[in-house]
Amino acid sequence: MEQYIDGYLLSVPQANIEAYRKMAELAGSIWLEHGALEFRECVADDIDGEGFASFSAAAGARAGETVVFSWIAFASKAERDRINAKVMADPRLNSMSCEGVFDFKRMCWGGFATLVGKTARPQ
Repeated sequence: MEQYIDGYLLSVPQANIEAYRKMAELAGSIWLEHGALEFRECVADDIDGEGFASFSAAAGARAGETVVFSWIAFASKAERDRINAKVMADPRLNSMSCEGVFDFKRMCWGGFATLVGKTARPQ
């Protein structure tokens, strides 16, 4: 069975990237501790190429904001559901607040079944 991925797309004020990074580091540790396989938080560097749809528009980025693209990998959807239940009950996550760092209501989230999955072989 292929991995299951939770994906996120959000806008973060550029002035808050360091605060967001600190939140993401703690959140990532919590997800991995409870069994996630991978946790990634990526900040926009080279987006919105001519002739393509805009990541900035998709994320609803406003002036002074940058785009963050994130994902968490799980062994399966059932594992995702089990792990997320534990994460959501974890007091460390519950003590975190995104208020003042980014607008949680503007974040896009979705669960994705793997269609194609490949990784590089170690050399």
